[in-house]
Amino acid sequence: MMDLSERQWVKHAVTHPVEGFEDMRWKRSGSLKIAFLIVILLFFGQIFHSRLYGFQFGMPPEKTFNVVPYLVKSVVVFAAWTAGNWAVCTLLDGEGTARNICIYSAYALVPYIVQLYINVVLSHILIQDEAVFMDAVSLIGTGWSVVLMFSAVRTVHQYTPGKTVLAIALTIAAMLVMLFLLVLFLSLIQQIWVFISSVYTEITYRIRT
Repeated sequence: MMDLSERQWVKHAVTHPVEGFEDMRWKRSGSLKIAFLIVILLFFGQIFHSRLYGFQFGMPPEKTFNVVPYLVKSVVVFAAWTAGNWAVCTLLDGEGTARNICIYSAYALVPYIVQLYINVVLSHILIQDEAVFMDAVSLIGTGWSVVLMFSAVRTVHQYTPGKTVLAIALTIAAMLVMLFLLVLFLSLIQQIWVFISSVYTEITYRIRT
């Protein structure tokens, strides 16, 4: 079997959706550092796609910049996917570890991330009548990542196609539950902070008066 560098394994997995992850599994390949780098590129890709997109293809960005939504759409969602898939597939007798789930899932996102950057560049080159090319890039990149993610889940857990679909559906459900609980937790923290700030303000006011 081939002996590739870590960067070459990324290219091999992306361009060979059927056997790429299988080869990685048998060679025990994959890098957490590269996986984290891919997630960081996803984070910046979301920002560029929202803030630097050509004005003729979308609404101008807001003047105020808040990094939290982009963190949620990239880092938090990816972490929820990894944790949810690990939890669900542990119950479904999956063979994948949290480390491998993280690596394989990150590699599967590469086409989607690439299309974000490509479309940002194209939005400043093409005109509105040529928007179909950007739609094609978006469709191909997103669709390719969906295929790769399916292959990644199937390979890392050694599932049948039917069980892979079930695992993905349950993972998405688990993600929604985790994100809902996270929103509740953040809301609770915000209320506690407001309460503490109000108490502090009242105490300092009474001390001064």
